[in-house]
Amino acid sequence: MACNMFGFFIIFAVISPAMVSAKDFIVGDEKGWTTGFDYKTWAQGKDFRVGDRLIFQYPVGAHNVFKVNGTGFESCIKPALTEALTSGNDAIVLATPGRKWYICGVGAHCAVGGQKLFITVSSEWMAPSPSPLASSANGIAAKFFPAAMILLLIVSIFGP
Repeated sequence: MACNMFGFFIIFAVISPAMVSAKDFIVGDEKGWTTGFDYKTWAQGKDFRVGDRLIFQYPVGAHNVFKVNGTGFESCIKPALTEALTSGNDAIVLATPGRKWYICGVGAHCAVGGQKLFITVSSEWMAPSPSPLASSANGIAAKFFPAAMILLLIVSIFGP
């Protein structure tokens, strides 16, 4: 039993860093993507990073999502209708750092209803860099770590 728990711990330790590296943000939280909501306040204090996802949730047919530039955002100018996201559960992966702008292109939802979102995306989540003195030792450890993990996993599952 102890060996099985140890094996589970090893698997969890190897997989868990990948699981926490990106976040999903439901735009507007429980209100979703709608008119009359302050998306500027919603975005404040959130740390958007490369790899994170924005999830726009809304009733199908009631709204849509357009990715626009700064001018399109300020003036609520929507691109061609073919560029609209319309599923009601639209996921956008934040693939690059920088400023991102999104609007609803239905009627006057953007201009009158305030249905628009501006965020700034930072670089992806990274572990701190090792100190220069430890880099050679870390390089050796990094070469042998995967093999050691596999060996530990095999021993913990099948026994010595």
